[in-house]
Amino acid sequence: METDCTRDDVPADRAVAPLAAGTRLLHIGPHKTGTTALQGALFAAKEAMAGHGVDFPATSRHPMSAALAVCSRPGMMGNSKPTDRHWETLVGQVAATGRRTSVVSSEFFADAPDDATIARIVEELGGDRVHVLVTLRPLARIMPSQWQQYVQNGLRMGYEDWLEHMLRKPPHEKPNPSFWRRHRHDRLIERWVRAVGPGRVTVVVVDDTDRGGLMRTFEALLGLPENLLQEVPDTANRSLTLAETEMLRNLNVEFRGNELPEELYSQLVRYGAVMHMKNACTPGPGDVKIRTPRWAAEAAAGIGAEAAERIGASGVRVIGDLALLSAVPRQPDTPADAEPRIAPEVAAQALYGALAAAAAAPVRSSVPAQSRTVHQTPSKELVKVLGHRCLKKLRRR
Repeated sequence: METDCTRDDVPADRAVAPLAAGTRLLHIGPHKTGTTALQGALFAAKEAMAGHGVDFPATSRHPMSAALAVCSRPGMMGNSKPTDRHWETLVGQVAATGRRTSVVSSEFFADAPDDATIARIVEELGGDRVHVLVTLRPLARIMPSQWQQYVQNGLRMGYEDWLEHMLRKPPHEKPNPSFWRRHRHDRLIERWVRAVGPGRVTVVVVDDTDRGGLMRTFEALLGLPENLLQEVPDTANRSLTLAETEMLRNLNVEFRGNELPEELYSQLVRYGAVMHMKNACTPGPGDVKIRTPRWAAEAAAGIGAEAAERIGASGVRVIGDLALLSAVPRQPDTPADAEPRIAPEVAAQALYGALAAAAAAPVRSSVPAQSRTVHQTPSKELVKVLGHRCLKKLRRR
């Protein structure tokens, strides 16, 4: 495919041209394109990078609250809503880097709702010093990862039903309107090009067969020594298996059906059961992975091909092979009809994580007298009462 964009899909032994000194590099994701690994590596190398003239101004690995606030997005289900203070803090941290090169990374910048918000982000982070970087992977690889991430935030819809809604049911906005906002990659790039121009946008196509390729590309763009950025092991960020995701999805159904407080979900499920399960359990070769049906993978590849063509014609700098965006990934080796089964030890670790989170909130007052015994109380009402009591304990911490 012939394009008129600036290309850097060159052999590995030829260096990627670095950005100008003093650039404020803004990495906007989107989600599921290696963002967490990259943010962990940048944060771990913060001091070393500073010695080479590159600052990572955020005080945490991922300034998610700042990005959510400026994009007017709520926090994760049950988390407190980010405020302008989070964004203003990040802006101040970036300004404090002065004329030095700096880098800010959050995939939630891809959720910017309109051109005015994008223009504000660019202006307040440095105006014409801002260079936007977008990392991309094949859509067919993103979809299963994004679905299970949505489940971790309360989604109750199964994978194939979700694919039907995203790919076959216009306007393709339910149940997750954020999906195509993030992952119609050509339109995402076009929105940011309108704010900064094509000369200040770089697109990196992630090659999943090149494990360290994304780190090496960032080093080259920032003028850092090779191998300075190293992936930091993070079991808490691993994807869930199909059985784990289905267990959580069914829990979401019960949680919503019983109208429990969302804060309880955040504390006991996301940061209790799921976090502990991820940390304690490593998926084995027998675990069933999430499989994308052939029709959906091919539909995603078609969208990726269209996006690649438009990106190629946009004039932005492209590092990597845009043809990868239309690839249909190889399916997992497990049979298509393999039954996802949760191992007893995995279920136990998830339950323990929830119990440990609940136990961390000490009881500070006696239980009020009841007009009915537990046995006289309908189970649905009892679950709601217990949920609210547990939430009250958590709030007292």
